[in-house]
Amino acid sequence: MTGDPLWLDDEQQKVWQDLRTVVVALPTLLDRQLERDEGISNFEYSVLARLSMTETHTMRLSDLAAQCDSTQPRLSKVMVRFEQQGWVTRSPDPRNGRYTLATLTDAGLKKVEQSAPAHVERVRQLVFEPLSAAQQRHLGAALARVAALIREQHDAS
Repeated sequence: MTGDPLWLDDEQQKVWQDLRTVVVALPTLLDRQLERDEGISNFEYSVLARLSMTETHTMRLSDLAAQCDSTQPRLSKVMVRFEQQGWVTRSPDPRNGRYTLATLTDAGLKKVEQSAPAHVERVRQLVFEPLSAAQQRHLGAALARVAALIREQHDAS
């Protein structure tokens, strides 16, 4: 990169600082609610929720890690805890033994179902209630574009 950097203008700087606040503080607030009410982190909830949203409550660990924006080692640590709690089981993928499947148990499904109402209410309070329906649509469209670029760059690295 040569020459002078292209600095953010005042409006971009404000957007960037607001985005940083959301990116840093929102997960902390969601963690606080889930840890207080359910004894799990926001990341752990997202893992349980992703499994619960599949028809068979089963996913390859590599796919689950990608959908939860996680590394495999981080997800593996969570899987150990979840197995100890009786919330998931792990098994080799019968179609390709190089992969491991995670399956949500009935106890795990119960845990995510009991955790969901207060979590969803907190998400509504923090993300959706401050916005009109049109603002929610605009935010969704803008975030989809940014997220797609970030995923593409992340996957390439």
